[in-house]
Amino acid sequence: MERRDYPILEYDPSPTAIIEASCHIEPADVPEHCVPCFFQDVITRLLDEERAKEIACMGSEMGRHPLYEIEVEGRRVAVYQPGITAAFAAAMLEEVIAFGCRKFIACGGAGVLDRDIAVGHVVVPSAAVRDEGASYHYLPPSREVEPSPEGLAAIERVLKKRDVDYVVGKTWTTDGIYRETKEKVALRRSEGCLTVEMEASAFFAVAEFRKVPFAMLLYGGDDVSGEEWDRRDWQKRKGTREGLLWLAVEACLLL
Repeated sequence: MERRDYPILEYDPSPTAIIEASCHIEPADVPEHCVPCFFQDVITRLLDEERAKEIACMGSEMGRHPLYEIEVEGRRVAVYQPGITAAFAAAMLEEVIAFGCRKFIACGGAGVLDRDIAVGHVVVPSAAVRDEGASYHYLPPSREVEPSPEGLAAIERVLKKRDVDYVVGKTWTTDGIYRETKEKVALRRSEGCLTVEMEASAFFAVAEFRKVPFAMLLYGGDDVSGEEWDRRDWQKRKGTREGLLWLAVEACLLL
């Protein structure tokens, strides 16, 4: 392949790699519908209430990473905590696909680039700015990557049905949580980004490469739009977090 000035731009479209998730993961009896859920507190509550059960497990140097199953009106849905950062979330998604999951709606929180987006307000990413590294191993270099149209449509259908206020717009996916400078925030706002997080563009790229539908629900969290960071106690919104999971489950089952 051609050498570029910057290694991140050396995309290889080869469909197979030396190490594939399928090399060490065998297909299992898992649901085709799956919700990557960043809210470990919500997953733990489901386990405590015996509403979720472990059906498979992944692993890393950090320990076990279980895949759980819940049942909704007689239908099976897989749920797992996808980890933090684009690279880890991408690898976890690869492994869940190797197990046999095929349709995805994720849910998580995000920093806001516009303080008018209240804590807990639902944000639906229509595209993600690729300011991370993982996605460049799955798709040719580009500024943005989009979720699956069918996933986005399913989310909006559910939100309208449930009369949930929401906003649709771009998100900024970054590897550098401690490098969200004022200048970068201003640039991302100028190109239409409403939120900042660390995984969306990698999710969308892996899903496009593996040809599985994937879209995402976020809720407004901390505020990085001002002179100083405002935590806004966004992680304490237990009702919002659990509600977002069930909205994601409902949307996923429409796929």
